[in-house]
Parts: sequence; C-alpha cells; structure tokens
Amino acid sequence: MKKTLFIIITIIIVGLILVCMYISNNNKKLELIKQVNREYEIYSNKTVIGTDVTTIINKAIDSNEKNGIQKNEKGMYIENDTNSVKVELIMLSEDGPKTFGMESIQKAGITGFVKNFNLINFKCSNIEYHEKTKYIKKIVFEQLEQ
Repeated sequence: MKKTLFIIITIIIVGLILVCMYISNNNKKLELIKQVNREYEIYSNKTVIGTDVTTIINKAIDSNEKNGIQKNEKGMYIENDTNSVKVELIMLSEDGPKTFGMESIQKAGITGFVKNFNLINFKCSNIEYHEKTKYIKKIVFEQLEQ
C-alpha cells in the first residue's frame, strides 16, 4: 500500500514539475516575441524621417539574415510563416504612389536613400503579424511629402 501511494505521489510531483516547466518556457517565448515586436511597434502610427526608415530596413534585413530567410531569384526575401520580416515603402511620385520593398532600397543603395530621403517624413501605416508565431511579418511606411 505504501509503495503504491509513493508511486502515485511521485507521478503527481513529476507531472506538476513538467507542467510548471511548460508554462515557464511558454512565458519566455511570449516575452521574446514581445521584445522583438516592440522594436518595430514603436513606430506604429508615428511619423518618422528617412533615417529612421533606413534603421528599420537594416534591422529587418539583419533579422532575415540571422534567421536564414531565403531569397528568390530576384533577390527578394521569401516570406515564411514564422519569422520573416518585410518592410515596404509607399513612395510619392508624379504618376501616383508606388510601393517598394526593402530589397529594392538595399539594391539601389541605402546611402543613396539616406542622401535623398533623410529628412522626408514617413508614417507607419500598417503592421502585420505572422499568424502562427505572432512575430512581426510586415511593416509599411508611407511617404508624406516629396
């Protein structure tokens, strides 16, 4: 009888330890997601200048490289369902607004973008999240002036 009771209590204790470990790991994951997302969410619905947009583009490119996000034949990052990040810019032109991906800005030259748009105002108009992981998926900036 004592041996059976000891086994049952041991199973319950091990089960409780496993549940606590699961909850702890889950909370750590959620905190990491919040921390990573905060780096982009601080720009939500705010007006920033071109140098800030450059910082965000560099951060997204760095994140994609660290996470091993693949590129297609055109050099564009291939979106995955977990941790890829895209930055899009809606730029004003005489023909109307045009959308550019961060890869286009990088390919044309970040220094050229900074030189031409460093003091131009942009507004963060949209942030999207990966459904599976809740990490930032895409952030969109709109040029407010020419």
